[in-house]
Amino acid sequence: MGPSRLLLVGANHRTSTVALRDRLLVDDDQVPALLDRLRGHGLEQAIVLATCDRVEVGVLHDDPDFAAKAILDLFAAHSGADHAELVRQCYRLEGRPAVQHLFSVAASLESLVVGEPQILGQVKNSHRVAQEKSMVGPELEGLLASAYHAAKRVRTETSIGERPVSIAAAAERLACNVHGALDGCTALLIGAGEMGELIAEHLRRAGVGRIVVVANIMAQAEELALRLSGHFEPFENLTRLLAEADIVISAVASGRYVLTRAMIKDALVARRQKPVFLIDAGVPVDIEPAVDDLDSAFVYDLGDLENVAVEGLVGRDAETQAAADIIEQEVERFFDAQAGRAGIPLVAALRDQFEDARRDILDNASNDISAATRLLVNRLLHGPSEVLRHMATVRDPSLPEAERLIARLFGVKADGGESSGDDGDEESRP
Repeated sequence: MGPSRLLLVGANHRTSTVALRDRLLVDDDQVPALLDRLRGHGLEQAIVLATCDRVEVGVLHDDPDFAAKAILDLFAAHSGADHAELVRQCYRLEGRPAVQHLFSVAASLESLVVGEPQILGQVKNSHRVAQEKSMVGPELEGLLASAYHAAKRVRTETSIGERPVSIAAAAERLACNVHGALDGCTALLIGAGEMGELIAEHLRRAGVGRIVVVANIMAQAEELALRLSGHFEPFENLTRLLAEADIVISAVASGRYVLTRAMIKDALVARRQKPVFLIDAGVPVDIEPAVDDLDSAFVYDLGDLENVAVEGLVGRDAETQAAADIIEQEVERFFDAQAGRAGIPLVAALRDQFEDARRDILDNASNDISAATRLLVNRLLHGPSEVLRHMATVRDPSLPEAERLIARLFGVKADGGESSGDDGDEESRP
């Protein structure tokens, strides 16, 4: 079993609804138990990657149908979602497409915002947990090491990693334009999208006075607030929190408006029209477009921020394509290396067989070195000669290909005659 049997099953921001991802949400302390359940299904090598935008299980198994069913059963038991719903909204990748996906995830090319830095650390943390549960064998270890190498190349050979940092920096500059110094500002983060967290973290480092987090799942808000050295509150308090917030970052991406014109208008009344800077980090957007019509509301989505941060769409597209090309190169290199290693056991077996023959000849040979070496050559050629004779006798259509392969393996040119050993020696006779 090797990486060509890699199977990935998961749900992400491209394939599934926020509602399903919320139900599939896996806290860090739940991952070991999920790995135990996968082992209970007979899956010995597995990794669980769970972020706010994806839940994904990768396994190495000889029966992909069996493994996929086991993963979907796990998802169903964890989320309460029915099997048909999971099949509709989850993706399933096998072999090379699965390897390419894993490499792309590690390099952040599959992220909501391409280039965001958190995902590689999340993959490595998932790897560590799987190692602690003894569910990472040599094949999976090698696969993940290659994924990290691909991600490193993308980071060092392209500027793709500068994009989200630039977007967050642009958000900081615009917030300063609206409010001046940030130390007296309160920032409200709605939802747990990765880009929203990145922007909030950047603002925290820039000195924003207070950060408050709300999310539909209280545990998620609490965990995120802890990472941001902020506070968390129930989602039900959103109306009051909007009135208190100078900066609002919405990162829910639920497919419906989280913040409407009426909500922001009421908040501005409560704030006595003190300006509010709103960042829509949702894809699809969270903020109703009509909010931008309000005089004291300054709304920027990710596209707006990226336009502020980076000039020229062509350059950005070129960097994304360059990163994708690197991933393709690394996937090709990975499978080439696997193909090379696949022949090693056969070569080792041949070496052992030849060594056994050499020792037997030496143990039984006289002092005639010439006779001993001739006997060794004939003994080594005896088996292949008999197989080739038989193929010729039965007119096996694969004989020409076998002869070409032998010639290639040993670097010889056939003269058109039958390949065989020395018919005059006893070792070459049946």
